[in-house]
Amino acid sequence: MELLAKVTWKDLRRLSYKELYQLADEIRDYIISVVSQTGGHLGSNLGIVELTLSLLRNFDPLKDKIIWDTSHQAYTYKILTDRKEKFVTLRQFG
Repeated sequence: MELLAKVTWKDLRRLSYKELYQLADEIRDYIISVVSQTGGHLGSNLGIVELTLSLLRNFDPLKDKIIWDTSHQAYTYKILTDRKEKFVTLRQFG
């Protein structure tokens, strides 16, 4: 998880397509790792990784409103918008 460890949404515009593909794979691996331990919605999040990368690469979440119809499709968004460390507490009390 080389890229995921150091990348936030602010860095996406400078990444090459090769790096974006690598990041997408790392995000999927991270989601699978966390969800296999805590439970959660897996399929919808694995399918929305590239969409989220594209949204965050082209829009500024500090200025632009991005609305998800369900929160369990927003795991990638949460991970890349400064909540990566808290993601391991998914579905945990408190």
